[in-house]
Amino acid sequence: MSNRPSLTPSELAPTGLGLRREHVTDLLALTDSDVAALGFLEFAPENWLPFGGILQQRIAAIAERFPLVCHGLSLNIGGVDPINVQFLRDLKQFFDRYPVQIYSEHLSYTAAGGQLYDLLPLPFRQDAVTHVVSRIQQVQDALQRPLVLENISFYSPVAPEMTELEFLLEVLKQSGCGLLLDVNNVYVNSINHGYDAKAFIDALPTAQIRYGHIAGHYQQAPDLLIDTHGSDVCDEVWQLLKYTYQRHGVFPTLLERDFNLPPLPLLLQELNQLQHLQQQVREGV
Repeated sequence: MSNRPSLTPSELAPTGLGLRREHVTDLLALTDSDVAALGFLEFAPENWLPFGGILQQRIAAIAERFPLVCHGLSLNIGGVDPINVQFLRDLKQFFDRYPVQIYSEHLSYTAAGGQLYDLLPLPFRQDAVTHVVSRIQQVQDALQRPLVLENISFYSPVAPEMTELEFLLEVLKQSGCGLLLDVNNVYVNSINHGYDAKAFIDALPTAQIRYGHIAGHYQQAPDLLIDTHGSDVCDEVWQLLKYTYQRHGVFPTLLERDFNLPPLPLLLQELNQLQHLQQQVREGV
C-alpha cells in the first residue's frame, strides 16, 4: 500500500465562485482589488479538456489572475467500472500545467457501462466503504495529490446498512481523504430524510474539512427539497453555515450557482453576504 498524500491546512482565499464561461470576460475585466476580494474560482476540469484553442487561452488567462480549484463530475469514485486511467493521465497533465490547489469530486457514482450524467448515491454499507477507499488510493497514487470528496444530496437511500453520516465518517476515517463540506446538501438531506442537520455537522472531523459549498435549492414540498443550485441561498442554509463555522472554524467556502445565472455583479453581492457572515463569526458576533 502506498503512502497517502498529506493533507495540509488550506491556503485558499476565504471565499470563491464557480467559474462559468458566461462570466469569463467579466472576470478577466475585474480590477486586482476586486479579484483579491472575490477569492478563488472552482471549475470542472472535464469542461476545459482537452487542451487547445480558445479554451486553453481562457483558462490560462484565468489561472494568471485567480487561485484555482477543480471540482470534477465524472471520476466515478464509487462506481464498479474500472477507473478511467487515461482520464487520470489527462488530469495530472492539467494539474502539472496549471496551479490547481485542490482537486475535489463527489462521493457518488456517475457511470455504469457509460456516463449516467447524474450524481447517484452509493449503498451505505461497509463493502461500499471498502470499495471506495481502494479507489481513492488508486486516484491519489495516480495524481500524486490528495483527493477531496463532497457529501452529495440524495433522494432515496440504496440498500443501507448504516446512516449517511456513518458511511461518510467511515470513508473519511479509512481513506484519510479530505472533505468538501456542502452545507446546502446537509440541509437538503436533513429535510428530505428527517435527521438533525446540526448533529450531522457536529460529528464531522474538523481537521479533514478542506473547503465548503453553499447553494440554493428548490422547495417541492415542505418535506421535499431539490438541490438545484439555481437560486439564492436561503436563510436556513445561511444559519446552518454560521453554525458550522462556529463548530469547526471558518473555512474557505464557495458560492455555487449553476442555473438561472445572474450577472456577475449580482453574484458578487451574494458573495459579500458570505464574507460578512465569515467576519461575524471571526468576531464572535
